[in-house]
Amino acid sequence: MAHHKSAIKRIRQSAKAAQRNKAYKSELKTALKKVRAADNKQDAQRLYQETASLLDKLAGKRIIHKNSASNHKSKLAKVVNKLS
Repeated sequence: MAHHKSAIKRIRQSAKAAQRNKAYKSELKTALKKVRAADNKQDAQRLYQETASLLDKLAGKRIIHKNSASNHKSKLAKVVNKLS
């Protein structure tokens, strides 16, 4: 256990950030699933736009790596383009 005041504060900050990051990642996973589950192209494209925006936002905040965001967007675009 930490003994210094600054170390105790850092533990609190880390726990809060971890909880926030976990919520963001959960939101992302849900968005990815919604795009993949879409049955028509219009809905899929709309959901793709929202998800791509979320991916960029999370990459900007460094919650996920920018290359990971790019890979997700590429894979989702393939899924959306296959729909008719």
